[in-house]
Amino acid sequence: MTTRDFPTTIAEATAVQQRLRAEVVLQPPPNFAPRLVAGLDVSMDRDATECFAGIVVLALPSLEVVDQATAVAPVPMPYVPGFLAFRELPAVAAAWDQLRTRPDALIFDGQGIAHPRRFGIACYGGLLFGVPSIGCAKSILVGTHAPLGPERLARAPLVHRRETVGMAIRLRESVHPVYVSPGHLIDLETAVDVVVSVSAGFREPETTRRAHRLVNAERRARKGE
Repeated sequence: MTTRDFPTTIAEATAVQQRLRAEVVLQPPPNFAPRLVAGLDVSMDRDATECFAGIVVLALPSLEVVDQATAVAPVPMPYVPGFLAFRELPAVAAAWDQLRTRPDALIFDGQGIAHPRRFGIACYGGLLFGVPSIGCAKSILVGTHAPLGPERLARAPLVHRRETVGMAIRLRESVHPVYVSPGHLIDLETAVDVVVSVSAGFREPETTRRAHRLVNAERRARKGE
């Protein structure tokens, strides 16, 4: 995939998902051992015409911030569940271009293959940037899982249409789990390991938490709030 000409209609977006999902690779590169893991977040209203994106790169195991970037871009499509990638990725791509340090893995606040067409934002973003990518969502888009125990790191496979598409995992004792799924250039086991490696006792991984703070600060600053 070489183009950033993002679709602007649901029909076009559906065709892109169906065409590109065949390019997703659900295996990590040989000797994959990430030392830099990035997370991203976006901020916008449902009916907004622009989207703010932030990316934070953390070093392992210290979780020290080694780079970060923000950007704003027009929103090309209306809000439709299952197609958020096409609203968010233009701004994410603009922020990605501002990074000075390229991460070894990228965690999206959204879905990977745990998606009706097996092509969530982490799949699209992984193909776009050519980096191992992971979806780590706060809610389920498709699938069900068995009950989890209350302990930290309790987990259960997320299954949709008899296929394991992700993992529900609790990153903090007695709080709601997150839902991890492979995006591109990674398998489920490795994706879960990467998410755990950047967790620090909160519901979400530190990559997502810090990107969330960054992008909201940028949005407030740009809007003069």
